[in-house]
Amino acid sequence: MNLNDLQKGDTVYVISRNPHTQTVAQIQEAEIVDNPDHPEKLSLFLFEEHFPLTEEYAIYSSFEEAEQMYHHYFQINENETL
Repeated sequence: MNLNDLQKGDTVYVISRNPHTQTVAQIQEAEIVDNPDHPEKLSLFLFEEHFPLTEEYAIYSSFEEAEQMYHHYFQINENETL
């Protein structure tokens, strides 16, 4: 996803890994909001925290797209559920 296409109020889906158990990941809904520290920039609001918009996050515009990539990266059979 091109980060320059994101606008305030957009709902996005992020594949996030558990920082304590790297083999555990999930798809989380997040929102694009104003960055409280830099009002001229946007941030990713996820887990009740603000994160800078960078390429290090796996951000997708739809749950279906995030789910496809989750299956791809974690090699999960399409018949399995998340």
